Amino acid sequence: MDDLEKLLREARQVRMTPEQQEAQRRSFAYGNTHFENSRITRETVDRAAEELGAQAARESSDKKE
Repeated sequence: MDDLEKLLREARQVRMTPEQQEAQRRSFAYGNTHFENSRITRETVDRAAEELGAQAARESSDKKE
């Protein structure tokens, strides 16, 4: 087995924490949006993620009532 196959097999076993998943999601969003619009900053992405998270929490709470 070559090194790449070994690394891929090991990578399949990695389980990211919710915090790691959120950091990766924000990094992906930043990379893709900044590529299209250089005015987008990591702070812009963080702010949007926080606002969307708060909105989702409110909507989820409204559904439970």
